[in-house]
Amino acid sequence: MSKVIISCAVTGSIHTPSMSPYLPVTPAEIAESALGAAEAGAAIVHLHARDPEDGHPVHTPEDFEPFLKVIKQSSNVVVNITTGASPYMPVEYRVKPAETWQPEVASLNMGSMNFGLFPMLKKDREWKHAWEPEMLEGSHDLVFRNSFMDIRYALDTLNKTGTRYEFECYDTAHLHNLHYFWREGLVQGPLFIQTCFGLLGGIGSHPDEVLHMKRTADRLFGDKYRWSVLAAGAAQMKVAAMAAAMGGHVRVGLEDSLWLGRGQLAKTNAEQVTRVRQIIEGLGLEIATPDEAREILALKGGDKVAF
Repeated sequence: MSKVIISCAVTGSIHTPSMSPYLPVTPAEIAESALGAAEAGAAIVHLHARDPEDGHPVHTPEDFEPFLKVIKQSSNVVVNITTGASPYMPVEYRVKPAETWQPEVASLNMGSMNFGLFPMLKKDREWKHAWEPEMLEGSHDLVFRNSFMDIRYALDTLNKTGTRYEFECYDTAHLHNLHYFWREGLVQGPLFIQTCFGLLGGIGSHPDEVLHMKRTADRLFGDKYRWSVLAAGAAQMKVAAMAAAMGGHVRVGLEDSLWLGRGQLAKTNAEQVTRVRQIIEGLGLEIATPDEAREILALKGGDKVAF
């Protein structure tokens, strides 16, 4: 069994500053949190950008530059730049930072879906910024568009850079979409498939659903893919433990869950990385270093990025 790759999604675009005082917002906070996660054992850091004043999602190449260069200069960790960005953004805008900075990995969502964030409005809280409840409320009528044309645009743009992909699959249809692009020769193995659980609009996080996604991927891709999981909220560590025990890789981070345990906010991304590392090592498994992750995923190397 190969070593387990821990990815850490540092800040994302779903959670908002009012939900946790520990959510990284400024470039300095994002860099510090990413480096802390790497020090704790993350081989890959998955990165979004935020406005340093109010924390809303932003996504120009210039928004990424300050923390990309700090991370590159300070760590050997693999950098993964999102092309998911925010479901409110068009694909051309979402792809631009990865096109510009040519990271080793970029995330790529493999299908359109309802994207329900509004359940987070149920918790009574004081909002720091007007955009936060407005964004969540707007998701009642939000379809996260990732059409075949959108996906093809991302692939045509990024394939020429040597960047490989974290294929984010929120349901079995997304695995079939990926299989189409693989069969057409537009993506090459080994495919890094991130099966995503527990977001309203996608598949749930029950163990049966985790197994269903794994069985489907096995049937479609055989030994030509590397399996990883992420789960939203309270299911984060449960699904990670299940996947690690089945030979998979794992993703944690404040993008996917703000919590370390019941009623306990994670103060850093490193805390979540440390917790999942304990689970992995408790199963008698070893975590992958960044260079081992590069070998497992056939990445181009940190010397071939544009930052």
